[in-house]
Amino acid sequence: MTDNRTGTHGAVLQDDASTDGAPIVELRGAGKSYGNIRALHGVDLKVFPDQVTCVLGDNGAGKSTLIKIISGLHQHTEGDFLVDGAPVRFSTPREALDKGIATVYQDLATVPLMPVWRNFFLGSEMTKGPWPVRRLDIARMKETADRELRNMGIVLDDLDQPIGTLSGGQRQCVAIARAVYFGARVLILDEPTAALGVKQSGVVLKYIAAARERGLGVIFITHNPHHAYMVGDHFSVLRLGTLELSAERSDITLEELTNHMAGGAELAALKHELSQVRGVDTEELPGEEDLTAPVATGPEGKS
Repeated sequence: MTDNRTGTHGAVLQDDASTDGAPIVELRGAGKSYGNIRALHGVDLKVFPDQVTCVLGDNGAGKSTLIKIISGLHQHTEGDFLVDGAPVRFSTPREALDKGIATVYQDLATVPLMPVWRNFFLGSEMTKGPWPVRRLDIARMKETADRELRNMGIVLDDLDQPIGTLSGGQRQCVAIARAVYFGARVLILDEPTAALGVKQSGVVLKYIAAARERGLGVIFITHNPHHAYMVGDHFSVLRLGTLELSAERSDITLEELTNHMAGGAELAALKHELSQVRGVDTEELPGEEDLTAPVATGPEGKS
């Protein structure tokens, strides 16, 4: 597959990492400590082009810390962080963006009362005319925003409508299309379906798959194993800052993934005690033999 994509302001990016099957982003034993508090420890993660890597975990598992390291907000304090095979240590999110790593947070970084096209180019507006009287090139921004949204399968009748009038799923999709247009090679999605209903969650999952088809490496942060299993190629489960599970899609079932995500190991250990409590049905709880998925073993390559 030839991976030529539209990058910043329509430039064509050539993804060298995709030509030899190497990961774009790789963490080796990465960790982060805040003083005496170890928030993340010994995490291995590989992100390949054309692949959705799902990172799951409950509250406090370390998902936010992982995002902050990869996106350049915080620096790792242990292990290695590599981009295109070269060690990096980002000081700012801008440095991560320059390497093609874009993050779409839950708040989407949009201005609700501004039109869709203004939000698409927020902070990177197109201008025309001679300096010092350059002005916004509104027509070109509208045309570009409409084209890029349609390329992602998003058709909006009116780009002048405030983005706050769109559904949560549509706003997520605009943010994804914006990141793709401005040259993202790795797209980090922070709980994009957390506050959405069933229908709108399906819309977002559709565009996550579309981003993968366009050659991006997607990191899908979620606490919902069902959403992850619908689009994921590789699954990593974090628990208390460590990597509990790392498995390819072919090596794990949805039930096994759900058990790990829901604390199946702890439930298995407590199964005997719970069986002594009246009214608690333990027949459906997993036993030790049910938790057979590979644990903390990174992928050797793309599936």
